[in-house]
Amino acid sequence: MSLNKQKLCRCPWVDLSKSDYVDYHDKEWGVPLHGDTKLFEFLTLESAQAGLSWYTVLKKRENYRNAFSGFNPEKVAQYTESHFEELMNNAGIIRNRLKITAAINNAKCFLKIQEEFGSFNHYIWRFVDGKPIVNNFSKLADYPASSPESDKLSKDLRQRGFKFVGTTICYAHMQASGMVNDHSIDCFRRNEIINNASK
Repeated sequence: MSLNKQKLCRCPWVDLSKSDYVDYHDKEWGVPLHGDTKLFEFLTLESAQAGLSWYTVLKKRENYRNAFSGFNPEKVAQYTESHFEELMNNAGIIRNRLKITAAINNAKCFLKIQEEFGSFNHYIWRFVDGKPIVNNFSKLADYPASSPESDKLSKDLRQRGFKFVGTTICYAHMQASGMVNDHSIDCFRRNEIINNASK
């Protein structure tokens, strides 16, 4: 990591010893996402994270992308028992029977939402009235595990048949996909994202 990059002020949860973690924070986390494929990717990865650290999943991201057809929900929704067994034998991903089953199930539910709302993007951004919620956090203890919006999203997704979408997972998804801007007050990315959104 370059000296200039090290000097930048970042969110308190970022482990500066992990360059891939720093890159994820600097380039992706909290940037508003509106593409359905990317939203499905983040939702799938967040669901896989349940009970684990995000970094554990982040390190396996490319393996997931290859294993789950580039996170194409139409393809994942068509997975058969043989696809499932392949995934269970894939050492590059988290081989949890319930989580793999949930990913395939969630792809089917994802397609139903696309059919109903025109896109998953239109559906999910309604929970924040179409624009990011900007929070004012300064230390790690400030960060909540959930919010009223993630509670509503979780409840609605579960009613629509999604699995592994508890309110904590939903809040993590909202943070990652920029539905909430939880970059700390002194983080260099906070205002960059706000300014880009206003252009």
